[in-house]
Amino acid sequence: MQKPFYVSFAGHRQIDRFCEVESKLYEIVYRLLISNEFTEFFVGCNGEFDIMASSVIRRARKALGKNSSAMTLVLPYQKSDMEFMKNSFDSILIPGELGNIHPKAAITARNRWMAENCDLLVAYVIGKTGGAAQTVMEARRKNTAVINIADILKEN
Repeated sequence: MQKPFYVSFAGHRQIDRFCEVESKLYEIVYRLLISNEFTEFFVGCNGEFDIMASSVIRRARKALGKNSSAMTLVLPYQKSDMEFMKNSFDSILIPGELGNIHPKAAITARNRWMAENCDLLVAYVIGKTGGAAQTVMEARRKNTAVINIADILKEN
């Protein structure tokens, strides 16, 4: 088995054009699942785009099967509903380097970890400010491939 293809997600807490974004995201996830031997999805849980990504991954995996993929929840710190989360994801990861970071800085550090540890970042980012935009810039600095759904929708 070859090395997994790692995919992270970054996007805004609130999504406009929800149906269009979800449809495009499903196309991307579906294509990733059929074109890679094994895909590991890294997702967060800090807003509508993260929730959308998790839902879309579950739907695509239901259609294609779960044998060639995994969905890992990447958290910035422990949360109170960890038991519930364990039932919703294949695994939960809190990167070790986040252990001594203040909770207010931990989400930014987690996002940076996600950008640095993926082969592809799938994003929904409008503009150049905010945490999701910083994550996209970090991925591009690392020469990681980025698909920004907002840019695709602008073209259509």
